[in-house]
Amino acid sequence: MLSEYLKFAEETAREAGQLTLEYFLTDAAKPEFKGDDTPVTIADRDAEKLIRRRISESYPDHQIVGEEFGETQGESTHRWIIDPIDGTKSFVHGVPLYAVLLALEINGKVEVGCAYFPALDEIISAASGQGAHWNGQPCQVSDVAAIDRAVCAHIDTAYFAQNGKGEPWQRLQEAVYYNAGWCDAYGYLLVATGRAEIMLDPVMAVWDCGPFPPIFREAGGYFGDWAGNEGRIDGGEALATNLALKSDVVSLLNSK
Repeated sequence: MLSEYLKFAEETAREAGQLTLEYFLTDAAKPEFKGDDTPVTIADRDAEKLIRRRISESYPDHQIVGEEFGETQGESTHRWIIDPIDGTKSFVHGVPLYAVLLALEINGKVEVGCAYFPALDEIISAASGQGAHWNGQPCQVSDVAAIDRAVCAHIDTAYFAQNGKGEPWQRLQEAVYYNAGWCDAYGYLLVATGRAEIMLDPVMAVWDCGPFPPIFREAGGYFGDWAGNEGRIDGGEALATNLALKSDVVSLLNSK
């Protein structure tokens, strides 16, 4: 059954991604701003509507939670998690690193995840026990084991201090070999495919990271919170790395 769900997630993410491309690099991508000053566009809303419609048609008993339209009510053991455009700031500035994120949580554990990057036509996906695949080919995290040779991807550096995590971020960025920004979901793709070693966010909602627990489990890496709790998507923060570096990274982030 996971294979069916994975195929559905991949097809649905691609379809929603193609819809976003109709707005990308056009005047229609002009954003509105929510109460928290984050942008939203017609593409975000239309893509989420498309995904919700497809889920409701195929799995009417499943619950849904999405960034733009909230959570449906019910008692299903299955919950789809949607971010129609992760990286809306990239999207509205014409930067092609945004993604459509779709995941399926079953009995409280994310078992299926898919991230599709429409402007790049890159896709990474996984289901428990079935491996992680990048553009149809198996993928793995890197084997870099020295923190001073690691590449660290990240979002807006100001977010760390603004959310009370400036000191641990400072320790980490000084310890690694290279820091690469403007990433959002693309940073997690880089780590899962062995092209970077660390990606972290000081603030994270469930829809921003839904697909990553199974992707990193299957790619041989770690995804969870900064304390080292694997698979957690509701901790308000996120960290991805390879297993060789996990202990060092967690220690750096939590040392006093």
